[in-house]
Amino acid sequence: MTIRDSVSVPAAPDASAARASWAGVVTLMLGVFALVTSEFLPASLLSLMATDLGISEGTAGQVVTATAVVGAIAGPTIGILFPRLDRRTLMIGLTLLAAASNLLVAISPAFWLLLIARLLLGAAIAGFWSMALAVSAQLVPSEHLGRAMMIVNTGVSVAIVAAVPLGSYLGSLLGWRSVFLLVAGLAVLAAIVQAIWLRSVAASSTAGFRSLLGALRSPVMIVGLGGILLLAGGHFAGFTYIQPAAVNIPGLTAGGLAILLATYGVGGFVGNIVAGIVADRRLRLALIAMPALLGVAVASFALFSQVVPLAFVAVALWGVGFGGVPTIVQTWVARAEPDRLESAGGLVVSTFQIAIALGAVVGGLLVDGAGVTVALVSGGVSAVVGGMLLSAARRR
Repeated sequence: MTIRDSVSVPAAPDASAARASWAGVVTLMLGVFALVTSEFLPASLLSLMATDLGISEGTAGQVVTATAVVGAIAGPTIGILFPRLDRRTLMIGLTLLAAASNLLVAISPAFWLLLIARLLLGAAIAGFWSMALAVSAQLVPSEHLGRAMMIVNTGVSVAIVAAVPLGSYLGSLLGWRSVFLLVAGLAVLAAIVQAIWLRSVAASSTAGFRSLLGALRSPVMIVGLGGILLLAGGHFAGFTYIQPAAVNIPGLTAGGLAILLATYGVGGFVGNIVAGIVADRRLRLALIAMPALLGVAVASFALFSQVVPLAFVAVALWGVGFGGVPTIVQTWVARAEPDRLESAGGLVVSTFQIAIALGAVVGGLLVDGAGVTVALVSGGVSAVVGGMLLSAARRR
């Protein structure tokens, strides 16, 4: 039996009579932007944080690991912990939790307190992200869900482009603690906007531990989650080590590397827009084309980075390929598990977090054992295979 592209996502009981709330979708985008910006800030402020707290940069980097580990746990369980809470209230609460995390980071006198603060952020990000799909499904008609997720994921794309360079610049001017205070204010602003424009969204009647187990037992979900693990893991196996791979580019300076990463970010923004256009009507094509583009681009960057124009084109296409992945994956899960959106969305978030960790570990082993070129090519192949599995998971 085929899960057809025309399968709709069930909405709340009164959703069929309600008008689409695109303003509510935009508030989710603002929340995602605030949370993902918070997640990426340590990448640009790590040295300043380590010096101020009297720890090594390696130790300071564990705040990223802590965020991912908690995210893997919180993603599929947030709906179980709050089975009846209005999802509008939950989303506002998670956004404020991110604000509290950033505030606590800014005033932390010791690393252990900062680590606790980042654990709170991991729960906020994973909870918000896992609920975004189910909430969006009640805000817009099912045939426009892919477009809605494109809008939500625009917050991710903008954060990727802006968070690291802006954090680095402001950190040099104001200090790293002031940057976290500013982002805490950004999260509070996002929560206020949600309180004004995000309408009440009832909790799913199927939310709970039984729903989570049902999604885990689904053959479609098992194959699909395996595909997501290979796809996202392949990407992060390469992207984590893009800097050592970029040393092969002739004449590349620190400024040139920044431009290279910005090129990736712009490509990711474009990829998200493209995915939003095709996900609702050409999902099967997107599930094949986006990972294939990602895989070819990663391998091309690894093999032809000595040619400067080809290296920049490859990185741009890499960004396009992965930039569309969150939107097509979330649209896929809405078609695969329309009656268990909260649980299935949480499992997708958890799988992404595990893929980040595994991709970095496996990529590191390959870099040390066989070289960065082998690591990137292997990551590209993994991404292509993951896309093929996702496409196959549309069939029962």
